Amino acid sequence: MLRGRFTPVSSPVKIHSMRVSQYIATEGERWDTIAEKAYGRGDLAKYIIAANPRVPITPRLIGGTVLEIPIIETNEVKTNSEKLPPWKK
Repeated sequence: MLRGRFTPVSSPVKIHSMRVSQYIATEGERWDTIAEKAYGRGDLAKYIIAANPRVPITPRLIGGTVLEIPIIETNEVKTNSEKLPPWKK
């Protein structure tokens, strides 16, 4: 089981339903903060929520709640054009 760190991914394309990581929530942790740790994007919490139908959808999680985090493959990497040098825009 993992606690804390995940390797972020940028844009999900395919979820492997058989491949998951486990994560133990700390008291008061939010779905979006876990998604931020897992995927680098809080707006992807919907994938974690969908993978955990037995866990009530509440604003804050109970400490010790074991969550399954779907492994997401990426097909493309989106870049923030504001961070690119002018010759790459």
